[in-house]
Amino acid sequence: MTTVAILPVSNASGERLYRAIAGDKQSTGKTAGEALDALTAQLEGGELGTLLILQNFRPDWFFSEVEQQRLSKLMNRWRTARDQGEMLPPEQKAELESLVEAELKAATARTAALIQQLNP
Repeated sequence: MTTVAILPVSNASGERLYRAIAGDKQSTGKTAGEALDALTAQLEGGELGTLLILQNFRPDWFFSEVEQQRLSKLMNRWRTARDQGEMLPPEQKAELESLVEAELKAATARTAALIQQLNP
């Protein structure tokens, strides 16, 4: 199963876009759905069994505003480094990976809470 992350990002002019990421593939769009559609077009047959959890991109008890802001900042640094053919410093790469993992765990917990609300 392929896990897809969709994150809000800002372009150089400050316009909000959405970036969909699955492994080494990624896409952007004006909406989360547009970014997902563009990413799905890149996925191969074996990658199409996809689990997707969308968040409203607001802080909650699972992933705080501070964590969201730091994740966004590190993602922007990662994209800049990637575009320049460079890598993030090891400590920033580790922090980014940790925040991505924390957001994935938050999405899992968020989904479990939603299921529990729907099936009391």
